[in-house]
Amino acid sequence: MGIKIKLAAMVISVAVISGCSSGSLPTEKMNHDMMEMGNSAMRNMMKGHMSHDTVVMLNDSTGENELKIPSILESETENGIVYTVRAQKGKTEIFDGTETETYGYNGSFLGPMLRFEEGDKVKIRTINELDEETTFHWHGLEVSADADGGPHDSLKPGEEKVIEFEVTQEAATLWFHPHPLGKTSEQVYKGLAGLIYIEDDNSKSLELPSVYGENDIPLVFQDRIFDDKKQLNYRSAMNEDGTIGNTLLINGTLNPKLTVNKEKVRLRLLNGSNARNFTFKLNTGDSFVQIATDGGFLNEPVTLQEVTLTPAERAEIVIDFSRINTTDEVALINEDGSVLLPFRVSNQSGAISRIPGVMNDFSLTDEEMDLPVTKKVELFGMMHMVTINGKKFNPERIDFTQEQGVTEVWEIYNKPDMMGGMTHPFHIHGAQYKIISRNEEAPPENERGWKDSISVSPDETVKIAIQFKHKGVYMFHCHILEHEDNGMMGQIRVE
Repeated sequence: MGIKIKLAAMVISVAVISGCSSGSLPTEKMNHDMMEMGNSAMRNMMKGHMSHDTVVMLNDSTGENELKIPSILESETENGIVYTVRAQKGKTEIFDGTETETYGYNGSFLGPMLRFEEGDKVKIRTINELDEETTFHWHGLEVSADADGGPHDSLKPGEEKVIEFEVTQEAATLWFHPHPLGKTSEQVYKGLAGLIYIEDDNSKSLELPSVYGENDIPLVFQDRIFDDKKQLNYRSAMNEDGTIGNTLLINGTLNPKLTVNKEKVRLRLLNGSNARNFTFKLNTGDSFVQIATDGGFLNEPVTLQEVTLTPAERAEIVIDFSRINTTDEVALINEDGSVLLPFRVSNQSGAISRIPGVMNDFSLTDEEMDLPVTKKVELFGMMHMVTINGKKFNPERIDFTQEQGVTEVWEIYNKPDMMGGMTHPFHIHGAQYKIISRNEEAPPENERGWKDSISVSPDETVKIAIQFKHKGVYMFHCHILEHEDNGMMGQIRVE
């Protein structure tokens, strides 16, 4: 009965989305569309989404496999920063004794970590070795539009492109993934995702945990559905409202555990899922500190019991394992209690590091606070009927223009539907920005830093201050990847 009521609400919602007013009768085609939407909604309920608010739980990690750490991609020349990144297909033994068909960068699954320093002049040769078109999008990197890797920069099978840019932003944890029109969700789902670390003089002076793979750990969280042959059958698993899985992979590792010493450990969290939100917490109830947002360090560490990340968001946290009672099992868990990452704490003391009281000089100026809103973005819809400002993406249409180097204020509103709506993670290419307010209130302390992706809850209004360093056409979109592929995306030209 509950599902039938929910389905009826969804059908009513579709009528509203389709533009059927309360005083008019739906046309035959609209009625057919509503029935199709209803059927689609029922199928989606069986594939991860029980409602807008409830999704299937993840299976607990058994902790039987040590967490894999992405390799570091080394520069190929001493006379410049030169990398080669290949999008490839392959087979990966995710389950013991079984090969799963996957995609990866410079390998069969996921990708390496690229390390830059502020001021570096970087040259990257990108090569498409897939059997389909793809792009290379540098998520969170402030680069010119022709290097950004949006859907206009598609490479056909066998094609390659060299991009060059100077790193002009501060220390941060970024990532890269494909962005081909209508195919992003499937390509990320199959394994195309890699990490970018930016370092600067400030980050190297802070004495934070920084030994890669030992006390400075990248964690790429992705939920997946495997079929009865242990394959990533995206077409079968795909959900128009965002593909949700019951199996968690961290850095591509099934049932992972992380062995740590009794020391401060820095975890760089990336929600690399197509649609699932994560609320990270410790099963012991202990707190941790957040030290960074998507695009850089917070001014001061923020003590938290939990942190929520929607798709594409990142956060850096530090857990002090020397102060946690390790006689009990310790694990990172999700809000619903699902065990994400068990920790095995050794008896050894680790490196000496510290969490400084001051880490950055990020500020939101009075001038920025007083700027008028010049861009309004309305997120709305469900399944394949998602829109921004009532429109679906058109590659020939420019939705906004903005002057290079000039700060403007955008207002992003998530308009509820008849079911209440769902949270939309909102991403803008080519720039980091500042959150001014959420529903006219100051953002929480752990969001008072550079961001490129933000969660926007139903009926919530978020104001941001944004400036673009480079010219060109950039995307802005919902980072539920199926919503993006279904047209919940727009374009801004920076002039």
